[in-house]
Parts: sequence; structure tokens; C-alpha cells
Amino acid sequence: MNIDLLKELTEAHGTSGYEDAIREIVKRELGGLGTLSTDSMGNLICVKAGTAGSSAKKLMLAAHMDEIGFVVKFIDSNGFLRLNPLGGWDPRQMNSQRVVVHTKSGPIQGVLMYGTKPAHLLSDSEKAQGQKLDDFFVDIGLSGETVKSKVRLGDQVTMDGRFSQIGNHFTCKSMDDRVAVFVMIEALKAAGDHGCDVYAVATVQEEIGLRGASAAGWSIKPDIAVALDITLANDIPGVPEPDQITKLGGGAAIKIMDSSLICHPKIVEHFRSLAEKNEIKHQMEILSRGGTDAGGIQRLHGGIPSFTLSIPSRYVHTVNETVHAEDVQACIDLLARYIEDAQNGDYAY
Repeated sequence: MNIDLLKELTEAHGTSGYEDAIREIVKRELGGLGTLSTDSMGNLICVKAGTAGSSAKKLMLAAHMDEIGFVVKFIDSNGFLRLNPLGGWDPRQMNSQRVVVHTKSGPIQGVLMYGTKPAHLLSDSEKAQGQKLDDFFVDIGLSGETVKSKVRLGDQVTMDGRFSQIGNHFTCKSMDDRVAVFVMIEALKAAGDHGCDVYAVATVQEEIGLRGASAAGWSIKPDIAVALDITLANDIPGVPEPDQITKLGGGAAIKIMDSSLICHPKIVEHFRSLAEKNEIKHQMEILSRGGTDAGGIQRLHGGIPSFTLSIPSRYVHTVNETVHAEDVQACIDLLARYIEDAQNGDYAY
């Protein structure tokens, strides 16, 4: 497994609409595998022709490049930055983080803080109040005049999280969804001969509404769509077992449904049979809330058979998103075997 590539992808910065740095990495990695193009939204598309010629099915793979973050929406007279979120933030997970403000002249380090009195000055009633996202601000340590000369409204702000290997786990700020981009790249490299034409798409703006995948899916008009994304692994203290969804180390997660789609049952069975045949560790996933790029593609052109292969992840939408090395490898192996066999899939009702 190319851990250096996973590190590079997860440490790169790119919120929804600002995926440029990640796109360049993916372009470098997929450049020798197929024909590359970029559409007007910023989706990077790699087309790798299959062996079935004119009868080849179009298999679209979709893994999103964007991470949750913010844009600057206001700069006050003292130089403190107020933020507009890009993606689903839980204010409880935002306290006392370090961030990067991406300005036209280059990145600036800052601290993300909550606008409140220190804990030892709070009354009991103040302590009991919940936090609001609008009360967070960024301090970059410069005067108001200097900040306004360097920072513009709309500049993106990302978490300053670094990649770490902890035991058998990998942790970084943006495993969602760079680990899936990594899986897509590595599986495309690992796949043998395949009949289908593969359209591997590194998508944009998933975190704000599956937008890039919907646009790419419309233009590609695939016969089959497979999204690659993380899913919840709530196998931690405080979460009842029925709510854990998946477990780290349990293998690739074969999604049955989430709130954006019911995966095509015949594709679910195809992935399951390939996992069993090739002795690839796997687990079944039902996610009651949350969606993936497959939900944006499924309803196009009268309906496209769609599915999501998931990488279990703890601490989703925090700076400590964590995956298990064996699960990542299982997803690479299973996707590679599916690419080889997708042409044989019969998903008609």
C-alpha cells in the first residue's frame, strides 16, 4: 500500500469548490492509466478503455476530492475572521483547532476559537448553553488593517490536521473522502483485464450536495455507477451496538442503503459474491443518515444502477478521521475485482 500517497492526499487542502490541489495529485497518479479530462465544474475524469469494444458497458467510479471547511464571510475591525461553513460541521468538534487561511498571496496559519469567556468566568447557566457555529472565529495574529490587506471574503479556511499512523490505523483531517480517492487510484492500478470502459471520476462539491457527481453522471451517462466513500464506524465507547453501523477492521463495507439511495440489490449481491469468492473481508452496511455521490447519479437519465463501496471510519467530520489499514486494502482489492467483472453484471429487472 502506498502510504505516502494517502498521506499526501489527506494532508492536501481543498474545500468544496476549491479542489485544485487534490486534482493535481490525482491527475499525476492517473495520467498513465487512461485519457484525462476536466469538466467545467472541476471534476477530473480518467477514461480507461475495456476489451469489449463497442459492447463495453460504461462503469463510472466516483470519489469526491472536497473536504469540509469554511470560507471567510466577515472580517471585523480587530482582524478576527467570521466563517461560513462548507459541509456539515458539529460545533462540539470545532473547539481550539488550528487552521489554514488560504489567501491569494499564500496560506496563513490561524487558530479557530469559540467566542466565549474563559471557563473559570462562566456561570453555571452559561456553561449549560450549547455552542453555535456562528460564534466561532479565526485569529491569525495580525492587526485589523493588516488582515484586511491580506484576507478576502471567500478565502477558504481548512483544518490544519496532519497524517499519522497509529497502530493499524491511519488518521488525518480529510480521510473523508481522500481515502476513497486513494482506493479508486490504487484499484484502477491493480485491476487486470476488464471488458467495461471505466470512467474514474474524482468529483467536486460532494459535501454541499453531491453536485459534481450529478454533473459528471449526466455527461457520462454510465450503465453502472459505483461511489466510493467513507461510512461511520461508531465502534467506540458510548455508542450502543445497533448504532455502530460498521467496525474498524471488519473489512470493506458493502452498502445496502443510506438516506440518499437504496443501492441496486443486484450490484450489492455482485459485490458480496466477489468478496466471498476472493476471500476479501467485508461487512454489510445500512446507514440511516448520510449520502454519497451514488445518490446524485442514481436518478439521472431515467435511473442508473448505482451502489456505494464504503471505507469504515471513526470520528467522521473531525480532524481525527480514522481508518483501518486492512479495511482500506480490502476495499482496493474488492473494487479491483469488480472492475474486472463489471461487464458480466446483469442488473435488469
